[in-house]
Amino acid sequence: MNIDGNTIKVNKSSKDLFEFLTKLENYKELMPENTEKFEVDGESFIFGLKGMPEIRLVMKEKTEFSNITLGAASSKLPFTLATDIKEISENESEAQIKFESQFNAMMAMMVKSPLTKFINALTENLEKI
Repeated sequence: MNIDGNTIKVNKSSKDLFEFLTKLENYKELMPENTEKFEVDGESFIFGLKGMPEIRLVMKEKTEFSNITLGAASSKLPFTLATDIKEISENESEAQIKFESQFNAMMAMMVKSPLTKFINALTENLEKI
């Protein structure tokens, strides 16, 4: 199951946006309003949304100024959350958040709507930074 967020413009250079997203504590600013828990622990963070199980995300991959990929720490629900960054000018870049998973059909059906809302919230909040 793949969910691609909207491509948005951010008033930061690709370098500044990349550096913002590689500091895991900054993800707190991107979380939806219904976030009940957010804790950074080294190269990972755990977050909990109201009515959802807590999830730990780990920094998986960084491609300087163009991509940051976070992945689930648990192998029970394997997925990645990647942000692609493209420079427009020295003070502006484009970003797109992409969710990819190997969920079975039943799980995908149950989580598609809340995950789409989550990706949209991250995208909207990223646009505001």
